[in-house]
Amino acid sequence: MSDSSHATPGTGDTASGDARTLARQRAHRRSSLKVILCLLPIWFVVSYGCGILFRDWLDANAPKVGNAPFGFWMAQQGSIICFVLLLVVYAVWMGKLDDRFNLEDGQE
Repeated sequence: MSDSSHATPGTGDTASGDARTLARQRAHRRSSLKVILCLLPIWFVVSYGCGILFRDWLDANAPKVGNAPFGFWMAQQGSIICFVLLLVVYAVWMGKLDDRFNLEDGQE
């Protein structure tokens, strides 16, 4: 796949190495976007859906948390807890992606 026939002598390895690094960086970026696109809908449903759109339904149909109706609890506490959990999941998932693509901190 490398185009070393047109490369100047001594630069073919560097050019193919740069191409491999660029391909690896693009694959890492695509995988990162997939992670974000998986986690953003969860965040949206929990924060906006449970806290605002479905709050009345959750208050009426879900069990109470302490003395608070579930919809109210989700709007006040649950969405924040879910957000923190999503941050942890994101950090672990991205760490595994960095290991998979052999990237260190600061290198993309």
